[in-house]
Amino acid sequence: MLKQILIPFLGAVLLSVNSFAQDLNCRVSVVFAKVSTQDTRIFQTLETQITNFINGKKWANDNIQPQEKIEASIIITVNNWDGSSQFDASAQIQSSRPVFGTSYNTPVLNIQDRDWKFTYSELEALEYNENSPNNSNLAMLLAFYANIIVGMDYDTFSLDGGTPYFAKAQNVINQAQNSPYAGWKAFENNTNRYWLSENLLNSIFKPVRDASYFYHRKGLDIFNGNIDKGRVDLLNSLLLLERPYRDKPTAFIFLVFFTAKNEEIAQILQKADQTQKNKILALLKTVDPSNYSKYEQGTKN
Repeated sequence: MLKQILIPFLGAVLLSVNSFAQDLNCRVSVVFAKVSTQDTRIFQTLETQITNFINGKKWANDNIQPQEKIEASIIITVNNWDGSSQFDASAQIQSSRPVFGTSYNTPVLNIQDRDWKFTYSELEALEYNENSPNNSNLAMLLAFYANIIVGMDYDTFSLDGGTPYFAKAQNVINQAQNSPYAGWKAFENNTNRYWLSENLLNSIFKPVRDASYFYHRKGLDIFNGNIDKGRVDLLNSLLLLERPYRDKPTAFIFLVFFTAKNEEIAQILQKADQTQKNKILALLKTVDPSNYSKYEQGTKN
């Protein structure tokens, strides 16, 4: 993998716990302000267990060097706890990767998952076996997003680089089809884990994954050497989104892409020449209408 030394991911985290990492350097926070309890120990042990699980497990097929660890964060907000082992929570999952030759980390994933119900008993060992149908929901949630994080990172460095990890995430989806927990099934809604995995492996959306590669590897990564060419190629990569959007405009993958990238795109668009601004603005008005005012306002500054 073509990476420079990573800088710490800038994310708002509470009660952050560090551990020795293999592939991921994921900062985990369990936020429990909504829970009325005097005993906070279970939340602290939960945070430690999740941190050790996700950072201590080998996710990638390659030998990841210490300076290549993928920066990520998971913020779990507990909305309700029964005082024993039942948790009703949501999670914010973020990841980033360094831009070649700079100290800047660019966001790759920023997703809010509101269906994080799970059971956990204090000091319970977290284990995941990809060949077993008996994994806990918490272990499946973590394994799913760990593979999504790795896969999306690999996609920014090579075309289709993330496919093996998206296949592993799909395996988690398959394991969870008999689960009573929400977020795993196609019929629930079109913005859940099932559809994230489906979109990433669906050939209709291959241009979106290709766009991620050209955006990062052929765009951002050459900014330090040739900022004008990097900007042009980065913005032109967005044109790849037009056809799949026309075919499937409500697909979850577009929301995922632009939630991570809209602020960065708006900033980069400011410095583009007027011809390219007009071309990309016309595209963004179609494929990301919810953020269009941000893009348009940015070009006026």
